Amino acid sequence: MSDVAKKKQVDRNRTIDPAASEVLARKLPVDTAYDRYLAQQPQCKFGDTGICCRICIQGPCRITPKAPKGICGATAYTIVARNLVRSVLGGTAAHSDHAKHILLTLKALLEGNAPDYTIKSTEKLHAVAERFDIPVAGRTDLEILADLVELGMEDFMRMDGKKSQWIEKTITPGRLEKFNECGIMPTSIFEVIAGATAQTHMGMDADPVNLIFKALQAALADYAGEHIGTDMSDVIFGIPEPVYTEANMGVIDPQKVNIAVHGHNPLLSEMVVVAARELEEEARAAGAEGIQLMGVCCTGNEVLMRQGVPLVTNFISQELPIMTGAIDAMVVDLQCIMPGIQTVAECYHTRIVTTSESVKIPGAYHVDFSEEKALEHAKEVIRIGIEGFKERAGAECEIPEIKNKVVAGFSLETLYDLFSSINADAPIKVLTDALKSGQLRGVALLAGCNNLKVKHDDNHLTIAKELAKNDVLLVATGCAAGAFAKMGLLSPEAVEEYAGDGLKSFIHSLNEANADKLKGNLPLVFHMGSCVDNSRAMNLATAIANDLGVDTPKIPYVVSAPEAMSEKAIAIGCWNVAMGLPVHVGVVPPVTGSELVNGIATQIAHDVYGGYFIWETDPQQAAQKLLEALDYRSWKLKVHDETAEKYGAKASAAW
Repeated sequence: MSDVAKKKQVDRNRTIDPAASEVLARKLPVDTAYDRYLAQQPQCKFGDTGICCRICIQGPCRITPKAPKGICGATAYTIVARNLVRSVLGGTAAHSDHAKHILLTLKALLEGNAPDYTIKSTEKLHAVAERFDIPVAGRTDLEILADLVELGMEDFMRMDGKKSQWIEKTITPGRLEKFNECGIMPTSIFEVIAGATAQTHMGMDADPVNLIFKALQAALADYAGEHIGTDMSDVIFGIPEPVYTEANMGVIDPQKVNIAVHGHNPLLSEMVVVAARELEEEARAAGAEGIQLMGVCCTGNEVLMRQGVPLVTNFISQELPIMTGAIDAMVVDLQCIMPGIQTVAECYHTRIVTTSESVKIPGAYHVDFSEEKALEHAKEVIRIGIEGFKERAGAECEIPEIKNKVVAGFSLETLYDLFSSINADAPIKVLTDALKSGQLRGVALLAGCNNLKVKHDDNHLTIAKELAKNDVLLVATGCAAGAFAKMGLLSPEAVEEYAGDGLKSFIHSLNEANADKLKGNLPLVFHMGSCVDNSRAMNLATAIANDLGVDTPKIPYVVSAPEAMSEKAIAIGCWNVAMGLPVHVGVVPPVTGSELVNGIATQIAHDVYGGYFIWETDPQQAAQKLLEALDYRSWKLKVHDETAEKYGAKASAAW
């Protein structure tokens, strides 16, 4: 091998996932995201720092010392702030589109036009209804659901000045007061998206502070969309409960019809699970030993959490399972679908199947999925996979024999159920008591995507292990959770290997108290679901704050997006900052072109909201900064408690 070839092979192997490394080490017939990242170097520094403006077609305008203003006179701080708003809007639109589809399916169910869907969780239906003071007693589930769907629609379309109910009813009193005081409480999701898009049009708002407040309002609309998506998915598909399965490419079975579900929306994937069970005999008749479903990205997380479907990989390595030669069909719905999967599939026998009018790929199969014929369309998808298996019969497959145990399915309801075995009257006190006693140093949400600006999965794993060693309780969502699944951190064995003494004793106490409920012991990291399920993690933070009698900026709770990539990640980060939490991002977003905007994100936001961003690309340093943030909050909380006790008063709840 030449020196150039050796160098490219080393450069391309930007991952710590051994299964991905094994595939990348081969001579491949087509490029992958890893190759294309290298081909893009060096990347544009104007775009990287946020000082490139493409809002009108006089540009693009790039800010330099010689040209400090765009053609219209916009300065760096206006351009960076305006770009930030539009990035948040992209994320808000994506998450809200997901939730809108769930709502519309529930509306179709009520109208009798979605016969394959039912209410799977009456418990969640009633709990959400009671949150909004919707009467439950003496009413049918469909009557209750009709009121909830109407309220959800209002939170999307309201224009009368009343504020988003999905925000008002799920945050602390202190946050509600703060959001109203700052004028960032959304009226409705669509209203914010339309208003903020107009506000960032050429010749509109040039005030960076005003624009950043609008970005936070748009981010809160994202939170509302996520929460609606999570709540209503639980109603229609069931509340996730602990499941025991596996992850990574070793779950691929060459003797079975291998079908990967990929994207973010469970409406199709849940039906694919049902269809696969019903069509097992058709697969056997085609010569297969059965059907092996597996998940990619957040659709994978959805069916993992509720159905125990194994996860094969996460976002950045989505092309690589196809390169094993054993994937018969990859079925995609919405978001994070690389167009490159079709090019890869054409080099093998894999059939890419798109299912949404808004996500089409030239050359792919297309099934026009609808809720009216959900199961019928899901069976069509399965049969495409069976035909793919027939084509593959006898072909050589190279599957990395790497997989790890996974324990997932930790909805907030599941966590409360675990805690209630220790304290049935006040389950959340099991956690808050551990925080107050110092048994736990804090809680961290590990979230977000993959990004080849850093080594694939490395930041996720490094930060998680360092925080666990220092007794931080870890919850995870999205592709971060996917990394932990693939690499063995969602297993009981990881507790013994990586947890500090305090965290280990906390998890052991939960194991002992729930021995009669669980099939096995609990994992090191608690997988809470897909991207939209960051709302579950925020509900946990809110419950901690309410139990401690303070607002969320005072609690020892941090957020980390070690490999943030998408606009959705930017939106999630912004609403977590507004909620009052320190938010680490391992890939610096395009804001550093303006010292003013960067300073607002990393410092001034703290003064106003209590939350702030931490840009840190080194995962070891990031872990230390997160630990410092937790320690500061724990110290401050203790001082407030001691002062309150000394003077016989309540601790200050306000930020």
